[in-house]
Amino acid sequence: MKTFRKDFLWGGATAANQFEGAWDVDGKGASVSDMCTNGTKDTPKRITTTIEEGTLYPSHEAIDFYHHYAEDIKLFAEMGFTVFRFSIAWTRIFPTGMEKEPNEAGLAFYDKVIDECRKYDIEPLITISHYEMPYALVEKCNGWYGRECIGYFENYCHALFARYKDKVKYWLTFNEINSATMSMGNVLSLGTVQGYTGPITEVKDDPKIRFQALHHQFVASARVVKYAHENYPQFKMGNMICFLTTYPATCRPEDMLKAQNEMQIKNWLCGDVMVRGYYPSYADRFFEEHDIHLKTEPTDAEDLKNGTVDFYTFSYYMSSCASASGEGATTGGNLTGGLKNPYLEASEWGWQIDPKGLRYTLNAIYDRYQIPLMVVENGLGARDEIKEDGTIDDSYRIDYLRKHITEMKEAVKDGVDLMGYTPWGCIDLVSASTGEMAKRYGFIYVEKYDDGTGTLARRKKKSFDWYSKVIKSNGEDLA
Repeated sequence: MKTFRKDFLWGGATAANQFEGAWDVDGKGASVSDMCTNGTKDTPKRITTTIEEGTLYPSHEAIDFYHHYAEDIKLFAEMGFTVFRFSIAWTRIFPTGMEKEPNEAGLAFYDKVIDECRKYDIEPLITISHYEMPYALVEKCNGWYGRECIGYFENYCHALFARYKDKVKYWLTFNEINSATMSMGNVLSLGTVQGYTGPITEVKDDPKIRFQALHHQFVASARVVKYAHENYPQFKMGNMICFLTTYPATCRPEDMLKAQNEMQIKNWLCGDVMVRGYYPSYADRFFEEHDIHLKTEPTDAEDLKNGTVDFYTFSYYMSSCASASGEGATTGGNLTGGLKNPYLEASEWGWQIDPKGLRYTLNAIYDRYQIPLMVVENGLGARDEIKEDGTIDDSYRIDYLRKHITEMKEAVKDGVDLMGYTPWGCIDLVSASTGEMAKRYGFIYVEKYDDGTGTLARRKKKSFDWYSKVIKSNGEDLA
């Protein structure tokens, strides 16, 4: 019976804007995330056009990986990581995104991070752009709505490839690129928030702008992938999708069609363009019904065709239901919520826990694309408490991960080509959606709190030793 391949990549995932800190150190410029205040699960974080005195901006210090990288990577190595997914902060390399030459101090920092990984035989898996658009590009061209961002992104990628060509094999172009199919994508991915100050949930949303900006990201990604294939054949280039698995609320045909449509637009659209190399036929009707008319250049179709990815990666946290009537109790989630599934439990933040949905999702993706897959985000956000003896018992996290890894094994038996697993927030970091520290994911606790205080000391949770055992046994020992 099939099991995880011998070279299966075990590790964890992070993002620069959520854990690096040092937001203005060594020449780094401001990104969209640096302009976002803290929030809670009940109060949305805000985005501001200038830094407000006396206001907490969580990304400014985060957990200060910038000054703790050696300590943290050593802990990852102790767990047995064979891969570490992290992102490079665009504004650390090109502070405004528009410079012609990269910032040497930024490049040197990632040299140190990558070298530290290599010291422990940890494979770097680098996300080139993970929710941190240079804010100067927001001010200049309303983020990715401006087609000139394609060239700026290419310049950025060329600098990274030239610098790290002998150290990095695996690259992902955009994190959760399909966030652009939803209103939250304006803030997180696209930077289409020019001149806006206020709650991130109240940004003016125009699907015409969003999908035009997404098209520019598609072209930028394809050009970069093609460039890598031609100049650095040793690279493996991937995409990254936030997979929002959607079931019909009932077996009514109308609900089946509603769920199918949501899966097409929110999940399959971006994967189809990046893996198959062209817009799917169902997009035509969606664009027509939403009065979306993409402005394209004659070379765009050829670029998309020639810049398809080598492997497909995705985040999976939860599933939800869809109903044609829209009636029913709703639940929260990653990027967007949906209707509650009466057969599932949920986290404190309302994210429904559905391990079997991961097997279903892996099969659906692999059946569609037939290229290697990797689960690059998965995890449980929870409030972890330090006991009097200094320990942190996060058995609930172990239970969540155990069930998801079990279903990954079942998917492999089903015939899915699964190459790796990097649970999200392997070390506690700032929540992208709410700006909180209280919503923790890591195997490693960081003493940093929602009011900005904390010693930044690192502590192993119970899940640390458990995950180490899982890795050592290549997923066989899940007890």
